[in-house]
Amino acid sequence: MSNQTTMTEFLLLSFSDAQELQILHFVVFLGIFLAALKGNLLIITTIALDHHLHTPMYFFLMNLSMIDLGFISITVPKSMANSLLNSRLISYSGCIDQVFLFIFFAAVDLGFLTIMAYDHYVAICKPLHYESLMNRRACIEMAASALISGIFCSALHTGNIFALTFCGGNMVDQFFCEIPQLFKLTCSDSYLNEVGVIVFFACLNISCFVLIIVSYVQIFTTVLKIPSEWGWHKAISTCLPHLIVVFLFVCTGTFAYVKPPSICLSGLDIVVGVLYSVVPPVMNPIIYSLGNKEIKGALRKLTR
Repeated sequence: MSNQTTMTEFLLLSFSDAQELQILHFVVFLGIFLAALKGNLLIITTIALDHHLHTPMYFFLMNLSMIDLGFISITVPKSMANSLLNSRLISYSGCIDQVFLFIFFAAVDLGFLTIMAYDHYVAICKPLHYESLMNRRACIEMAASALISGIFCSALHTGNIFALTFCGGNMVDQFFCEIPQLFKLTCSDSYLNEVGVIVFFACLNISCFVLIIVSYVQIFTTVLKIPSEWGWHKAISTCLPHLIVVFLFVCTGTFAYVKPPSICLSGLDIVVGVLYSVVPPVMNPIIYSLGNKEIKGALRKLTR
């Protein structure tokens, strides 16, 4: 039998070995985290306190903001703490927690983005049936299905990765515990596990992305038939920002998981990791509040 040591901790990738650059990284990530915290909390508070916003669209938007808060809180605070303390350590149990929660929030986030695309489709293409299709029970069932799917995906892949044996070192080439990077450290026959993870995430992302694209194709087809410039502008301002967020989140996330683990591109991996784990939670409140007159009006009432 070969000698094996029990893995107790991992070393995350630092952005720089220079103390000054580590402080700069801490300051930048702190600003990003505070912006996401402030923006999402404002949306949650505004929607919760203004009864005019108690509609399906804003119900899903409030849930998306709560998911975004959890999503960014999984990776950024730990990375900031490591930079401030000049450390790279994360415990084995901490890495398990991070993987579980990261996959959960990512899957639920994608689910709510898909649900919101369907909500926009019903509101624009089938306005007369909106109240019957998007009733209270239907909204709760869709939200619950996204949460349950997230728990299932998270439990499946966390158990899958940590059932393997790690003996290829403990240095993770990412600023958080990312599954493709953890696969590089395994000495088990992880080929089937890698294929399973890649196929699952690719199918999940592609299926949700296709549903979103189909919804917006239907929306734009319907809007083009309306000779109203205001209706066209309203549809574009509502749907285009949503598409930008979805495209950024899905494409960068798919690239991170579909790219073969044997290809080592540390700099590119960090950029891609930031794009799909840090940027969307910051962009969502900006996009959905700046282009929405009802949200801005409710915010003005709240500040008064």
